[in-house]
Amino acid sequence: MAKVKGAVVVDKEGCKGCSLCVEACPHDVLALHKEVNSKGYHYSYMENPDACIGCANCGVVCPDTCITIYRAKAS
Repeated sequence: MAKVKGAVVVDKEGCKGCSLCVEACPHDVLALHKEVNSKGYHYSYMENPDACIGCANCGVVCPDTCITIYRAKAS
């Protein structure tokens, strides 16, 4: 079975920092950034990108649909 590698892209200006995606991630990939976006919110980012499997839990729970998930088979 091939290992799946994932990547999460967050629209940092659309993110309101609710942290639902952080809580939904089973591999502790996401965290809230220390910096804030132009609206004053701490936005989500991939703190541990190597742990991402592209499960899409984060994108499903995001109320603002500002998360895009990519998946690729690792060789």
